[in-house]
Amino acid sequence: MTSSTFNPPGLALATALLLCPAVSLLPRSAKAEIEAPICRGTLLQLTLRESGESRTDRFRFNLRLDAKASTSAATLEQLRGRLARLREVLEPLVIGRLVIPAPKTYALDASQPSSGYRAAMTITGTVGRSNYDTLIERAGRLPGVRLQGMTSLPSAEGQDRLQGQLLVKALQRGRRQAERTASALGLRRVALLRIDQRSHSSARPSSMALSASTRFRPEEAPLPRASLSLALDYCLN
Repeated sequence: MTSSTFNPPGLALATALLLCPAVSLLPRSAKAEIEAPICRGTLLQLTLRESGESRTDRFRFNLRLDAKASTSAATLEQLRGRLARLREVLEPLVIGRLVIPAPKTYALDASQPSSGYRAAMTITGTVGRSNYDTLIERAGRLPGVRLQGMTSLPSAEGQDRLQGQLLVKALQRGRRQAERTASALGLRRVALLRIDQRSHSSARPSSMALSASTRFRPEEAPLPRASLSLALDYCLN
């Protein structure tokens, strides 16, 4: 009597693959796409930086609110009253919500003639161009309020447009520099192998004192800046 062994379909192929040395199952074309490009000539590495100013349509403000009285309780009560009045003035003008942290209260030096307690807090928010001067003027008339500065914020559209302009400018400058280098070496062909891009944007604060008699114009505020850094690899041959 002879015994028969059942071989499921594909078992022989699986066994062969397990016993074979490790091989790549990727086609040659796929492997070529994954590998970094190779320069068969002179490798030129450039680092470029471009910067510019972006349009702004919003401003972030910082207001310091102070109160002072003979007792801690009286100081906080005065601060609450001033805060309520400040809210009434600001809320119709701001974009979004106000950020109002808990106040800090501390005792003044007892040796000073005006000893007592002081409470303070910093209120932040965002205002549009149309309410820029109105906010400065109205807040400046309130007791205990001090504007610590306005910061220009870039518009999303303006920031995107500027980044695109900086990228084009950096690539064009890199190409010209690579072509000049190739010409100096007696080479003709220039090929871009790699781009490493880093972008950075920064808002620009503008400190100012509150004055109800002075008109502040949003177009005179410092514009937010953006910069772009590119690391470019060129192959010259």
